[in-house]
Parts: sequence; structure tokens; C-alpha cells
Amino acid sequence: MASNRQAIQSRIHSVRSTKKITKAMQMIANAKLSKQRKLMEANRFYSGELQKLVSEILRSDLPLNSEFLKEHENERAYTIFFCSDLGLCGGYNSNVTKFALQNLRKEDPILIIGTHSYAQMEREGFNIVNKRLISIDALDATTLAHAVDAAIDLYLNDEIGKLQICYTRFVNTMTFEPALNVLLPYSDDPEAAADESEKVLDIIFDPSVDEVLDQLIIQMTHDVAHASSLETKTAEQGSRRLAMETATDNAEELEEKLVLQFNQARQAAITQELTEIIGTVSAL
Repeated sequence: MASNRQAIQSRIHSVRSTKKITKAMQMIANAKLSKQRKLMEANRFYSGELQKLVSEILRSDLPLNSEFLKEHENERAYTIFFCSDLGLCGGYNSNVTKFALQNLRKEDPILIIGTHSYAQMEREGFNIVNKRLISIDALDATTLAHAVDAAIDLYLNDEIGKLQICYTRFVNTMTFEPALNVLLPYSDDPEAAADESEKVLDIIFDPSVDEVLDQLIIQMTHDVAHASSLETKTAEQGSRRLAMETATDNAEELEEKLVLQFNQARQAAITQELTEIIGTVSAL
């Protein structure tokens, strides 16, 4: 009986220690979530205005012959894939990896940003173009810009027919969804476009509308890639906060059950000792 109580007490100490760790990780993730969400939302205004300008040009009556609007016969799709560097964030990484397995062709080139899913994607036989790990936490604007520029060059040289991003979309603090966003060839998004009733501004393009549009689409491609990385990081911290909150709640529930078992075992031991004492006194 004593050994059973000691085992339960040891488990209680272990659960309490784990609860302290998960609680601390929950608080850290919550702080990071707040910071990442501010960065993500601050980028939305610039991105929205840029997309609105491109939409107005596409809806105009101007003759457009941009290379970024043409469908290519080449069926190869180049994918920039975002995942996290660390685990302990619920189903965050497994969900986006499963989504990639269902929606991407393994023979097509894929650039993986984030270290957690790299080994699994390699085992699955994906055509990974980066032979070294790229940390998403250490990702800077220059590194991402070089990656996007390299993909754009492949598109212009007709080595690929599509440029897309596979990432995790931040819906709210409780919902995070894997998504696939096609960047090239560019197509206007009706939801992001200006209202049809608005008058399209009269703009003089110099040197030409196609050259201006090309630069705007390139700029937008960079911005969408950057926005996707911000959204992925925000979703990661939200998923980690939720996972650690769930783990903390489970630890508290388990602690309550173990304390109840310990008290029951202690009460049983006391009752047994009293019974033995009374039995001994009666025998005397």
C-alpha cells in the first residue's frame, strides 16, 4: 500500500512539473502570437492597395500582353512550401504535410522553408530543390526575395508553368487551414478587386502598360510570398498556444485524479492501521 502511494505521489510531482512547462510554453506562444499577428495585419494594407491597383489595370480596356498573364504549356509547378522549425504545435505540421501529399505532384520542384517537415518530404520522394535546411524563424526578406526571383526566372524561361505557395492560413486564433495559392500566371481575384461601380483611374503608363504591369506583378509576387510567411508563422504560434493550453488543461485534470487516488489510498491505509490497532486491543 505504501509503495502504491509513493508511486502516485511521484506521478503527481511529474505531472505538476510538466504542467509548469506547458504553461510557460503557452505564455511564450501567446506573446509571440500577438507580435506575429501585428506584423501580419500591418502588411495587409500595403498588399491590399497593390492588389487593387493591379486589378484596376486588368479590368481596364487597355491592351495587355504581359508574360505573367499567359498560361504556359509546361505543366511543371514550382512550389514554395512553408512549415515550422519546431514541433509541439498540435497538428500544424502534419496537416500542411498531408495537404501537400494530396495536392502536389512529387516530381515537380519544391522549395521547403522550415526544417520540421523536410525529412518527411524527402522520404516521401518529393523533388526538393534546396539541399540544405532553410529555417523559417531565421528567414529574412533578402533570402525569400532571392528564392522568389529564382522561381520567376524559371517561369519566364518556360522551365515551369506555374509558381505557387503551400502554407498554413491563419483564420482566427482557433482555426488554421493549409492552403495553396497560385502566384503565376497571375489571375485577378474578384474578392480583392475594386468594386465594379468604381471608376477606373485614368493613368498614363511610361514606358508601357505591360512593363509597368510586369513590375507590379513581380512586386506583388514578392509581397504575397512575404505575407504567406507571416501568416504561416502566426498560425504556428496560434497552433502552439492552443496545443499547450490543451496540454495544461489535461495536466490539471490528471493531477486532480491522481490527488484523489492518493487521498483514497492514504485513507485506506489509515483505516487499515486503525482496524489493526483495534483488533490488537481486542485480542489483549
